[in-house]
Amino acid sequence: MLVLAMNRGSSSLRVASFRFDDGQPPSLQATTKLERIGLDEPADDLLERLLPQFDFEQVSAIGHRVVHGGPNYSQPAAVTDELIAELRRISPFDPDHLPAEMDLVEAIRRRWPRLPQVACFDTAFHRAMPRVARLLPIPRKYDRLGIERYGFHGLSFTYLLEELERTAGPEAARGRVVLAHLGAGVSLGAVRDGKSIDTTMAFTPTAGLPMATRTGDLDPGLFAFLARSEQLTADEFHDMVNHRCGLLGVSETSGDVRDLLANEATDVRASEALAMFCYQARKWIGAMAAALGGLDTLVFSAGIGENSADIRSRICDGLGFLGLEISRQRNSAHGSLISSDASRVAVRVIRTNEELMVAQATCRLVRDQTPGV
Repeated sequence: MLVLAMNRGSSSLRVASFRFDDGQPPSLQATTKLERIGLDEPADDLLERLLPQFDFEQVSAIGHRVVHGGPNYSQPAAVTDELIAELRRISPFDPDHLPAEMDLVEAIRRRWPRLPQVACFDTAFHRAMPRVARLLPIPRKYDRLGIERYGFHGLSFTYLLEELERTAGPEAARGRVVLAHLGAGVSLGAVRDGKSIDTTMAFTPTAGLPMATRTGDLDPGLFAFLARSEQLTADEFHDMVNHRCGLLGVSETSGDVRDLLANEATDVRASEALAMFCYQARKWIGAMAAALGGLDTLVFSAGIGENSADIRSRICDGLGFLGLEISRQRNSAHGSLISSDASRVAVRVIRTNEELMVAQATCRLVRDQTPGV
């Protein structure tokens, strides 16, 4: 089978093709990324840009990373009319991702109606969270409408756990683990016995830690204040907290950690943005460790977590009370294990691979539903 994995973000589209042969590990065939695309970029135009790089006539199936599955999807699901209708219905849960993702799914269906497609949900990993971790402190009638803490980055967390088991062994993967996905979007996951116990994102991906352009957790009273004092509408507030806040809002220059590190010596705004980010990450790691009743392994991943030794070091400074200590030499060399020999907590760096998780789930589902494939 040749499977395409599509990862449609709010400003980019990553596509990777994998070949699956019986008895062999999946083989990456090609990958590409379309950047600086808007939410209103026509899906048909995106497909036109992909046609020179991928022969869709040879593709066996397409899998999609779908950010929000709502309350009804805890496993990958074949794309059907009913699934599309349900995801369109819950699009207000995540207006920055779901409409664009469904536009792409439907554009493919129009062009290649017989080509199987599979939706792989970022929220599915967290559906097993304890009830106490999913509840929001709002009137119970909203709980019945599916308004609860969902959590995201589930495909990344699934991959990280599999890699942790492969590199450190089953005992490590079943222990008390905090997974730190630090990229433009940022979230932590607390995992015990291979299952999600808690996470930092909530009903939407805006919650939790400050991110490149998202606020993370914010006093809900701020909206009412700005609505009164600045006549800010709900749509304007949504745009602000998702696209003009976080590191970008505090620094007033950039949401990219690389830019802020380059400028922090001469720009106090950049320095404060980085200090805020590392402080909040350190605080949330402590909170996740409390939810787990201790910490055995901390995993850094995604763009910042994989590539910035400086940020990893700043976050870990002050976590000695957990028995955590990193090796400056191993960290600077970007080793896979960066904790010191004396550390009671293993600190690891693992490169995530969401597209592989999408492709594997798609291959399994299509083979299960299509005997002989």
